[in-house]
Amino acid sequence: MRRLMRTRKMIGRALALAALTSAMLSVGERTATAASRGDATRVVVDETGRRVTLPAEVHRIVSLAPNLTETIYAIGAGARLAGDTDFCDVPDEAKSKPHVGAPINPSLEAIVALKPDVVLASASINWPATADALLKMGVPVYTTDPHSVDDMIAGIANIGEVIGADAAANSLVAGLRARLAAVEEKLAGRTPRRVLLIVWDDPLISIGKHTFIADALRLSGGASVIDVEQNWPHVGLEHVVRLQPEFLVFTGDHGEASKLDELREKKVWRELEAVKAGRVAFISGEVNRPAPKLIDAIENLAKQLHPDAFAKSADAGGAR
Repeated sequence: MRRLMRTRKMIGRALALAALTSAMLSVGERTATAASRGDATRVVVDETGRRVTLPAEVHRIVSLAPNLTETIYAIGAGARLAGDTDFCDVPDEAKSKPHVGAPINPSLEAIVALKPDVVLASASINWPATADALLKMGVPVYTTDPHSVDDMIAGIANIGEVIGADAAANSLVAGLRARLAAVEEKLAGRTPRRVLLIVWDDPLISIGKHTFIADALRLSGGASVIDVEQNWPHVGLEHVVRLQPEFLVFTGDHGEASKLDELREKKVWRELEAVKAGRVAFISGEVNRPAPKLIDAIENLAKQLHPDAFAKSADAGGAR
């Protein structure tokens, strides 16, 4: 029986290796064919500093991160998306694309089988080994690495250049920057709210000062009371009581009224002045994703932290 099991495992590994080898040969054949036709190529530098050789025209794209998939659709290139990951869910159309597995350990065989002209990866989600392996197979990989909201917006323009959607990407970038400028104008001169931003509440996890979410909070007129180098610090609730933040901000799909009622019934939580006063804000999970809808989350949070700033502009608009 053990010999039979070992034999089956060996056969399975051999079949998998054969399939991957075949896919690699397919990539090699396509590269050789392109070279023989004299097809133009170009070299770009990705956000990690790696030089990547791409075909002059990109027709087939594989995305290895949800934020990159969202960006591709936002610049009107969804039809060219040949595949994405199991976690790519924005917009809804992304769910119906062929999936290559989870972002952390996607199937190289599945990626190569989709015959991409370029694979888009994220340094914060995908393992570097994935890009290294694909590059050795002759598959171009462009890796993004945003650390701030501005990095995310600049990355949209970069992706547009990579896939040949410059005009649409630059138009989107201009619109996003204009929206951020409008928020900044409304918040001008206002003192940032002292905020505990809660990524997860059991255990209690907040944000470090070098995350793009902390940058989004700053642009929303807030400042984290947790000032640490660690990106996702675990925080003691007793420490939060000592800090007494002005606002609690929950990310994700939390029911506003029910969550506040729940906190008022819990020990320690109910000792927070923010809970007593009902100063609890809620923003969508988009704040966790460096993609265009992050600007929606920033606008929404700014209105919750500084409602008077936006109420004045609304009153002025109604008076005209």
